[in-house]
Amino acid sequence: MATVGLSFGSPTSGAGFDVASTVTSILATQSGVETAWKSQLSTLQTQDTAFTSLGTDLATLSTSLSSLTSFDGLFASKEGSSSNPDVLSLSSASTTAVAGSHTVVVNSLATTSSKYTGSITATDTLSGTLSIQVGSGTAKTITIGSGNNTLATLASAINQGSYGVTASVITDANGSRLSLVSSTSGAAGSITLGGALTDSTTSSAINFTTGQPGADASLTVDGLDTTSASNTVTGAISGVTFQLLAASTTPVQVQITNDNSSIETAVQSVVTAYNAVVADIKTQEGKDSTGAAEPLFGNPTLSLIQTRLSQALSGGAASGSIATIDQIGLSIGQDGTLTLDTSALDTALNSHFSDVEGFFETAGSWGQTLTTTLNQLGSSSTQGAVSLALAQNSTVETSLNTDVSNEDALLATEKTTLTAELNTANETLQSIPAQLNEQNILYSSLTGYVASTL
Repeated sequence: MATVGLSFGSPTSGAGFDVASTVTSILATQSGVETAWKSQLSTLQTQDTAFTSLGTDLATLSTSLSSLTSFDGLFASKEGSSSNPDVLSLSSASTTAVAGSHTVVVNSLATTSSKYTGSITATDTLSGTLSIQVGSGTAKTITIGSGNNTLATLASAINQGSYGVTASVITDANGSRLSLVSSTSGAAGSITLGGALTDSTTSSAINFTTGQPGADASLTVDGLDTTSASNTVTGAISGVTFQLLAASTTPVQVQITNDNSSIETAVQSVVTAYNAVVADIKTQEGKDSTGAAEPLFGNPTLSLIQTRLSQALSGGAASGSIATIDQIGLSIGQDGTLTLDTSALDTALNSHFSDVEGFFETAGSWGQTLTTTLNQLGSSSTQGAVSLALAQNSTVETSLNTDVSNEDALLATEKTTLTAELNTANETLQSIPAQLNEQNILYSSLTGYVASTL
């Protein structure tokens, strides 16, 4: 144990000494062993912060890349256009759509069957029965009773049942009418009515008039005549949904194209995310504002990440005519960052779309190789380089924190013991003047000599 020099002053002063500061001085020497541990902990914690930030940026890069390497990602997306959106409007083009041009002629629109009664006073009482059949379905009969014997209550009863129609009461200057509209568009939704419905107030039969018949849309797609029960057409062009808005004898050109713009935006996102990782590495290879080395300066994990990323950029198998990243508009600068030439990528997509797609998606391709590399380097996997580095630091930090805790416990015990011992010594030191005075008094009584008191 190191020696601590202490000064208690004159032993005959009776002043004693400061026990608390004396204990602090003694323990300060003994606690010096923790300084190295805490310094190492601080270093590891700053490394953890840097590794976590790097792991986050690697994860962002991996996420950006996934939209291009997934088989149902952006390369599968399609865009569509109509030469006459007043006649035919494109709704969507799914991943199963194939790029190409189609010719559509809209002969007639689909209609939904409807029926309505003549004018009736809204408060009149109804009686009888009403049979409703939709298409080839089974006819269902509703019997008029006290709960449904007005236009409003009959409409409500029909809507609450399963009759395949929507009922409503339409009122104008001439009176009120019961309107029935099929829930199914096209010919299959045609309404057939039966029964005997009567206006009991006027003793008049209630008859229905056809508002419009149910009819399928008629159209020609690439020379093939087809029909659709709805004006929203699916299946006529594989993977494409479009809306019929008007009949026209003039053909409408429907163009399905690959979604180049979204792909180009996604590639730029990959470039931005990659450059963020490069910036992280560059920062850690330098010094901070005080001139001290950054936390990961010289760290082997940082070197591994830099090397593996560089290798991945030039790796991967060729896909048809696309063998290197410069053919899709990517270039590597002297500082290691990526740059995208959007026009070059657009040209590649227009001339060799499937090859560019394969360059990202095919097993062993550039995109898949980079994806695998990122999984091996980041923190998303427990076996990633960043994850392993953080785990190793955590193990050391746990050990150091245990050592600090144990040493703190020993120092606490030592403080209690020292305080007790030094309090006893201090009391003894403070009692010396009184003991000396007692000796002087005894000496004087024996010799007659009067000694000065302390």
